[in-house]
Amino acid sequence: MTKRALISVYNKDKLVEFAEELTNKYNYEIIATGSTYDLLKENHINAKEITEITGTRQLINGKVKTLYPDIFAGILADLNNPTEKADIEEKNIKLFDMVVVNFYPFEEAVTKQVEETELTNTIDIGGPSMLRAAAKNNKRVLAVSSPEQYKDVLSDLEEHKGESSLKLRREFALKVFEKTLDFDTKILHELSNRFEEDTNNYFSLNIKKAKDLRYGENPHQNASIYYTNNTVDYEVLNGKELSYNNILDVSACTNILSEFYDVCACVIIKHNTPCGAALGKDISEAWAKALDCDPLSAFGGIVGFTQVVNEDLAKQLTAMFLEVVIAPDFTLKALELLKTKKNLRVIKLNTSLIEYKNHLNQEIRVTPFGTLIQDSDKGELDKDNFKVVTKAKPTAEMVEDMIFAWKIVKHAKSNAIVIAKDFKAIGIGQGQTSRVDAFEIALNKACDGSKDAVAASDGFFPAIDNIHVAAQGRIAAIIQPGGSIKDEDVIKTADKYNIAMITTGIRHFKH
Repeated sequence: MTKRALISVYNKDKLVEFAEELTNKYNYEIIATGSTYDLLKENHINAKEITEITGTRQLINGKVKTLYPDIFAGILADLNNPTEKADIEEKNIKLFDMVVVNFYPFEEAVTKQVEETELTNTIDIGGPSMLRAAAKNNKRVLAVSSPEQYKDVLSDLEEHKGESSLKLRREFALKVFEKTLDFDTKILHELSNRFEEDTNNYFSLNIKKAKDLRYGENPHQNASIYYTNNTVDYEVLNGKELSYNNILDVSACTNILSEFYDVCACVIIKHNTPCGAALGKDISEAWAKALDCDPLSAFGGIVGFTQVVNEDLAKQLTAMFLEVVIAPDFTLKALELLKTKKNLRVIKLNTSLIEYKNHLNQEIRVTPFGTLIQDSDKGELDKDNFKVVTKAKPTAEMVEDMIFAWKIVKHAKSNAIVIAKDFKAIGIGQGQTSRVDAFEIALNKACDGSKDAVAASDGFFPAIDNIHVAAQGRIAAIIQPGGSIKDEDVIKTADKYNIAMITTGIRHFKH
């Protein structure tokens, strides 16, 4: 029995070769539209024009070529349904066994920022409709939505003596719904931007599964990683496959590195929280200063750099146990040394750190009470809110250290305190239910180094006890959001101890 394929494609790559195989080897009758039909005839491929079914080549400037009852009946008909089978026989409608379609280049039009009329002309109507119909009726019809699938189609037909397999029809049906979802999502986002409409009533997360991971946070938890169009570009140059926890830690590390994209910086992460961070005149000095913050916690940690890792630094890194090293690049000698640690994951971040900031758009958390979506915390210091509120005025060096500490505390778990001096975090207290506890932990980490250092707090001080703790550690200056009903008392207490204080007007809670 002759099989029939309906072909209507914008992207005509590999089409001629594919159609030749369908007709010559598998005896398919091809029905084609417009320019697709013209191409096949030019290449001497036996095909019929869709006008034989519709009675007209096209309507309204080519917008209507396939939207006809006999076309969709031939795709959708279920021959196991007596009523549908009777309709087909009564009206002598010929069935389609395969639908080969790809869409107009809407995404390309978006990239080129074409004017609205040209953009809307690339919103494909017939193509998605035909593919959805074929995918819906996958028990009988094969929906082919990409030139990359042609090879698999021919292999399947070869294996099953000219018949497509149910396995392939189901697989390709799912691909169709992936494509139409992606197509419609891009249309929604682009038009909503152009029409300046708020589409926050619905949130579409267009993600594609990349692979399953060995497990999640713990061995008894299954986990996978999915990619979006906004996934950063990176390469794993050495070591075992990245784990769920590795990916979380690498993200936390790179988030902080992106705060210092234009200087030599090193960040150390442990359990998704910073345990060391510093700037240096070169990358080796930044590493030494960051490690000195908390060398015990750094064991088995994740280390990131804003600059190229060289041979000298690689020697230092291989002298201790680390899980991951991430940087924009590595010298050949450095990479050779790092690869001597076969389990050390070495990641080259191809996306620039300044561009990386553009990838930090939204944070999503799924809870039993509902899914929470918020903008990423991109709050920057504002000169209008950046105020010295105490009698004591910080020196220029103190202000620079406070800004450095402020950028670190932004990424530490609340309640959080970062003590810093000379562009080096010397004590980090975080994840505490009491801000006083966080301050005391940070001071214990800093030890005697806290004398004349600065402290940053992710939230305001609800009471003066934090200032007493700061005074005991001989802190010279504090940067904090302000906004507490106790601000006046807090400032008076800071004045009492001659501690300089800056308020920012920005809170950086991180739960």
